[in-house]
Amino acid sequence: MPYTTVLQASRSPSISGSRRMRAIYPALLSAVMALCACPVLAQQAPASPAESDPAAMGWMEGSPPPPDKRVLFRDGGSSQFPKTRWSFAHIRELAPTARVSRGTGPVANLPVALRDDLDAVTFTPLGGTGTMTWAKAFEDVYGDAVLVLHKGRIVYERYAGVMDPDQPHIAFSVTKSYVGTLMEMLIAEGLVDEQAPVSRYVPELAASGFGDATVRQVLDMTTALDFSEVYTDPQSGIARFAVAAGVSPAPPGYDGPRASYDYLPTIAKSGRHGEGFTYRSVNTEVLSWIIARVTGKRAHAVLSERIWSKLGADHDADIVVDTAGAPFTAGGLNLTLRDMARFGEMMRQGGRFNGQQIVPVAVVEKIAGGASKADFAKAGYGTLPGWSYKSQWWVSHNAHGAYTARGIHGQAIYIDPRAEMVIVRFASNPSASNARFDAISLPAYQAMAERLMQQP
Repeated sequence: MPYTTVLQASRSPSISGSRRMRAIYPALLSAVMALCACPVLAQQAPASPAESDPAAMGWMEGSPPPPDKRVLFRDGGSSQFPKTRWSFAHIRELAPTARVSRGTGPVANLPVALRDDLDAVTFTPLGGTGTMTWAKAFEDVYGDAVLVLHKGRIVYERYAGVMDPDQPHIAFSVTKSYVGTLMEMLIAEGLVDEQAPVSRYVPELAASGFGDATVRQVLDMTTALDFSEVYTDPQSGIARFAVAAGVSPAPPGYDGPRASYDYLPTIAKSGRHGEGFTYRSVNTEVLSWIIARVTGKRAHAVLSERIWSKLGADHDADIVVDTAGAPFTAGGLNLTLRDMARFGEMMRQGGRFNGQQIVPVAVVEKIAGGASKADFAKAGYGTLPGWSYKSQWWVSHNAHGAYTARGIHGQAIYIDPRAEMVIVRFASNPSASNARFDAISLPAYQAMAERLMQQP
């Protein structure tokens, strides 16, 4: 059946040039929304999924494309909805990237056993009274692609807009979970001491807010930093970090940090580490710096060596890099849907996939076991009661033991061990915050799990 028609399967340190930055904050903030998830208010969608379909809108079509159909990074347009419905699938054409090699081995087969009953799976959205179907949920979240694995077989798969099985899409903060998994592997091998201070591995951060934080506190985001990740605040740390990391265009005359390595040492401490969870993307950037120091290779190369080249992926992945060549590990990974499913299935199977143990069983169990629910509760995620955050993964602690990698605008890897199910999704929701669609996504995932368990 055609893929396009079937659904199967606080304040931050100041930097020079602040006046110039304030002049371009409207475009900057829209670009910053393309970084990672935080608990902000949902936004009203400016156009329906059908109205914003990138193929129907004709973005970047023609030789040359008309001026009003061009999607450009330099003017912030690539981060503005509805252009994002095209740009999220074409990041490599908009920003510098580095390859995450799949290696030279054969592609690992994902058996296909498509079902025709799953579009009709129904559920009640959180806080709602009526029901919604799985098919309607995909549309409501502005889905670009979704795939469901059950016992390792593709039972459901759908692509929309410009997406197809070979088209990469940015995963945003799903990237963090790859980095957290890598760090846990290094800890398991004794190459990193999780209780050691960050400054042991990166002396350049000794005087920063990270200096006396432990690796574990960075992994679980219980660091106390003078860094705000509130996208609606033009003075927030995340706005400044976006420019430094190269994921948001710099204004003319900007003379602040132009690489993560330059920006991270400027972040100060605020409070005591280890007292509660606060989602801050810069923690992941510190992890990737430690990975590079310990292994002698940049984090994306370590990802290729230890995981990506062993999955039997269909394609190379790629990751956005800054001016110093540092990978944007907070949210810059681009990959295809099926390859993301391979990673999720590997985690579901205790780190084993493609005929080999890729990630140690103990690492997967440690991640899936979660962290302190009390620490997590302090962050105030109303749609995630009883959850925790462990090693850059979100852990539900529900009866199925589900845990997930989450990215803004609707990216997800959802692993349900009890149901033997993995769901992977790309989306381009006009709202960055997962709070906009958790009320739909989470019960939809649970309903799919229950259907697969009842009618395998």
